[in-house]
Amino acid sequence: MLYRAASFAAFTLVASFPAAAAELPAIKASKDNAVPACVTPGRLMAFVKARNTKLQSQFDGLATEYMRHGEALGIRWDYAFFQMLVETGNLGFTGDVKPKQNNFAGLGATGGGEPGESFKDISTGAQAHLEHVLMYSGAKLDNPTAERTRKVQEWGILTSWQKSIKGPMTFAHLTRKWSPKDRRYSDDIASVAEAFANGACKGDDPRPELVQEARGAGGVVKVAAVAPTAKSVEDNERISGTELARQAVSEARASGEGSRSGLGAAGLAAAAKPQPAITILNAPKEAGETEKSDKADIGASAIEPLAQTNKPARDTKPAVDKDPAAKSKGKDTKSAAVPANGKPPATAAVTPQPGGPTGCRVWQASYGGAKAVIIKASSGPETNYTVLDVNEGAEAREAEAFIAAYARGGQTVGEYGSSTQALDKAFELCPEG
Repeated sequence: MLYRAASFAAFTLVASFPAAAAELPAIKASKDNAVPACVTPGRLMAFVKARNTKLQSQFDGLATEYMRHGEALGIRWDYAFFQMLVETGNLGFTGDVKPKQNNFAGLGATGGGEPGESFKDISTGAQAHLEHVLMYSGAKLDNPTAERTRKVQEWGILTSWQKSIKGPMTFAHLTRKWSPKDRRYSDDIASVAEAFANGACKGDDPRPELVQEARGAGGVVKVAAVAPTAKSVEDNERISGTELARQAVSEARASGEGSRSGLGAAGLAAAAKPQPAITILNAPKEAGETEKSDKADIGASAIEPLAQTNKPARDTKPAVDKDPAAKSKGKDTKSAAVPANGKPPATAAVTPQPGGPTGCRVWQASYGGAKAVIIKASSGPETNYTVLDVNEGAEAREAEAFIAAYARGGQTVGEYGSSTQALDKAFELCPEG
């Protein structure tokens, strides 16, 4: 044990803090993996204020919210709090994420000035971070707070990696996936934990009433078991686009490592064989069709398998993004995904319906980046404009890969700082879309 004290009573206060990064605790709390009794909101905030003398007042209740949501979720919320201090620079927010966003884990912040997601208050921001941490353990959240969590979970991006972990998922495992290029990430979190254990943990609680405040409120989030294996397309004639996409990504998934916070602060990066999900933004509905009956014709004649690449790829599979801009334009959104063989399943495509658009259509696909390009390609009598989310620095490579796989003969007609800007332009190019 790393920490030694003069008395047994003092030793028991820190006995639950691991000795090194390699021994960071399991994410899920249990009888044998409980948050130490000395970890209270009052002590934690005193610890933070000592490290950041200019701490902004709106964060005064943040540790209370971490305890509230952390206990409801059943995780070691103390280490999530320590991770938050590493991510935010002790709540100094010196990077792209700003204090007003209440984003305590850089969720969706892809670098290059992209600030990531924003949450309405510190409670929601703390909940979003804790849910993202819990997701790493294999738990499935019914309705994740953060869009980044929803994407990673819905597309099963962590599934193969999670299955490779023997024993409980720990924070050490999480850090190696969250920040694979930062070998000191675990050590950084362990150092913060050690500083707390050797300092504030041993002192009096300046605000003991915050423990009751944290435990006296509701806000329990339902956590379901790990999702069962999806049924095959043949098992369900009207399988949803989301389910179809999950199956396709499962088949296409290849292992790889990425940049820091590839699943947290730096966005979803491209995989060895990019297989973006395709979302059509203007498909007409069939009579009586519900939103979940979302099969779409994705132009099978233009789709070819991606070429093999010898370069190691970054972490994860491209994720689909339900773009709010499409809804604002009154468009029906339908989704489908392309499997590893580059051809849509037989039941995934339908013949365009009479009366549907015949001039042009607007589509959206994503490699998880913050920037976007528009790709123009023809498919029979139609012209397709695809808004492709791309990662900064890899715009040309990802656009070329997409064109080779899904838009033969296509060309990039513009680059934009966000998918919203690109969508606005795409609908200018294709007004009937």
